[in-house]
Amino acid sequence: MLVVATVTTAGSVEGAGLTTTAQERDSGHRAAHIIPPPLINTNVAMEGATAVLFPGESECYVQSLETYPLKEIGSARWFRQHEYIEKLNMQAILNATASQDEFVKEHLISYSKIPTLIYEMISVEIWKHKVFPILCQLQDFNPKSTFPIYMVIHHEATIINLLETVLFHKESCEAAEEAVLDLLDYCLRKVTCLAAQTGTGETPTQDKLTQSDHSDTATLQDLQEQSTALEFDVSLKALSILRYITDHIDSLTLSTLTRMLNTHNLPCVLVQLVEHCPWSRCTKGQLEKYMDGKWYQVPKVDQLKMTKLDGQVWICLLNLLLRPECQQKYDFNDFNKGQLLKLRGFLTEVLIDQLPNLGELQRFLSHLSVTDPAPPKRDLILEQIPEIMDNILKENSGKWKAIAKYQVKQAFNPCDEDLQQHARRLAQTYNLDVMESLIPEKPKCGFCGSEASKRCSRCQGEWYCRRECQVKHWQKHKKACELMAETVSKLQGDLKIEA
Repeated sequence: MLVVATVTTAGSVEGAGLTTTAQERDSGHRAAHIIPPPLINTNVAMEGATAVLFPGESECYVQSLETYPLKEIGSARWFRQHEYIEKLNMQAILNATASQDEFVKEHLISYSKIPTLIYEMISVEIWKHKVFPILCQLQDFNPKSTFPIYMVIHHEATIINLLETVLFHKESCEAAEEAVLDLLDYCLRKVTCLAAQTGTGETPTQDKLTQSDHSDTATLQDLQEQSTALEFDVSLKALSILRYITDHIDSLTLSTLTRMLNTHNLPCVLVQLVEHCPWSRCTKGQLEKYMDGKWYQVPKVDQLKMTKLDGQVWICLLNLLLRPECQQKYDFNDFNKGQLLKLRGFLTEVLIDQLPNLGELQRFLSHLSVTDPAPPKRDLILEQIPEIMDNILKENSGKWKAIAKYQVKQAFNPCDEDLQQHARRLAQTYNLDVMESLIPEKPKCGFCGSEASKRCSRCQGEWYCRRECQVKHWQKHKKACELMAETVSKLQGDLKIEA
């Protein structure tokens, strides 16, 4: 029998003539070794989750955005801004996916806050490379909870996700102003590292991590591993932003084009991504591809199908190689020419059928193979350079250990009362119904793979299409379900949060 239920604010599960109290859930936990918990029908809850912010709230949040000194990362004011950005990110995604009025984007443009987001993202990137390793080495640092540190690590992913959503539009790229050079360099650092790691066989083995995947009892070493795993997803977002920048190159400064083509040689980096394809791997003879934050097994009939990430790379190449102004600026020397001609081996009929514009790229490469293009046009005397990263590094040079010790005392060792307050605020920010509405695809049944609308009422992490599938999958899911339930119960007990 399927149980149609909703989750009340008190945490009990109410359904058709059924109310499950905390005491009954405890007794049900003992019986769960044999019988799986009831399923929750999430359709009703998801229909109501249409907004995170009203336009007026969004405007106030955007107006309040500001840049913080590196040592203030993790402070109470900084965490308040992190919550604002999380909500703005969720609302921007909801508006974009539902083709609604994208008021978050409009507010970011109107109040010139896109450069602020870029600054904050680069600031956290520097913190992760300079301060976080020192925190992990401090022998006297043993925090009660590592969640505040994880939220700092996750902050970079939140901002780049928001930027990926809004920079799809030309006016957003223009609103970045001079900071677009800093954004460009940031994205190129991420994509270059991604290509280099893939070339050496370093492919991530787990799905994208979210806040719900982080355990409050995680060690600093666990945090380092989670940071590395999160870096892969950040790099893929950076690739999407690069594609949007190349889409709107006509409206950006000449220095932007010069840095892409000559300073960083982006076309050759993209060739490496096509050649090694970091979002594709073979596990036990089965092809898997990374899509929407997870690794999926690809049926044989779909193995030649172009993914969204494949398309981003090819569109970047089209934008950079086929535009006359790009051809005039790019240096088609022997090395670059040899790298670009590797693309001919990947331009199959099946691929071109999926993205017909690649036929023009195929013809361009055929012509390139038998000709020597003219030397690049060098007419740029004054060139803009990115400043954000250099300024942050200069301002904090030689202070990294002092910053780490300051943050241990002021930010990353909160008392129980602060942890409780922080947990309540996070629970409000990461509303489960809203998070479900952000899922790009409808969930799949954990047993049969069909579209699912119900989830396990205890862990609320596994989805099923019907009760029969849950019962058949219970022996496999039981351990994970119990572990997640025990972790939540322990966290609630530690933070003295009522169930």
